[in-house]
Amino acid sequence: MKVGIFGSGDVGQALAAGFVQHGHSVTMGTRDPSKLAAFAAQHKGVRVGSFADAARFGELLVLAVKGAAAADVLRDADEDQIEGKVIIDATNPISDTAPKNGVLDYFTHEESLMERLQREFSGARFVKAFSCVGSALMVHPKLPGGPPSMFICGNDADAKKAVAGVLDQFGWDVEDMGAAEAARAIEPLAVLWCIPGFLRNDWSHAFKMLR
Repeated sequence: MKVGIFGSGDVGQALAAGFVQHGHSVTMGTRDPSKLAAFAAQHKGVRVGSFADAARFGELLVLAVKGAAAADVLRDADEDQIEGKVIIDATNPISDTAPKNGVLDYFTHEESLMERLQREFSGARFVKAFSCVGSALMVHPKLPGGPPSMFICGNDADAKKAVAGVLDQFGWDVEDMGAAEAARAIEPLAVLWCIPGFLRNDWSHAFKMLR
C-alpha cells in the first residue's frame, strides 16, 4: 500500500517506520524536509516531500501534526488530492497552555477536532485512531496485559475497515465506537493517558476494553 503521512514529529516517524516494517511505501509530507533527512536515510521505503506530495502519493493518508495546525496542513495538501481518501486522524486539540497538575487543556468545546476537520474537508473519509497513546507504543505495543485497545470512529464503514486492518497489523485490538461524534469521547483519552506521564514520568501504558 502507498501511505502518505502528514507530519515530521515522533508520531509521524513512528507510524512511518511501522508501515515500512510491514512492506508499505511511505511519503512523508513536511514544511521542512531537513527534519526528516536522517530518518529517511535510515528507513528504506520512506520518501520525503511536501504535504501535497504526500497527499498525491498516498492511497491511505495519516494526519500526524499538532492539532492546531491540522486544518492548515490539509489545505496545503490540496483538497482535490485528499478527496475520497481515508485519513487516519491521530491529532488531538491540545492548547499551548502548560498542563495543570498533569492535565492538558484542549481548545475544542462541545465538538471534537475530527468533527471540525470532517466538516471542512467533507470529501475525505476521516477515521480517528492512534490518538490515545504515545508514539513509542503505536506499533506492536508490548505490555504485560496483552494487546491494548485502540478506539476508532468515523462516518464511513469501509474507511474504518481499512484502518482496522492497519491496527490489526500493528498489534492492536480494535474497538469501533461509531460515527465521528464519538471522537468527542476518544480525543480526551489522550488527556487521561498523559497524566501518569506528567506526574510520575510513566509513559508505558495503554487502554484496554474488558468485557
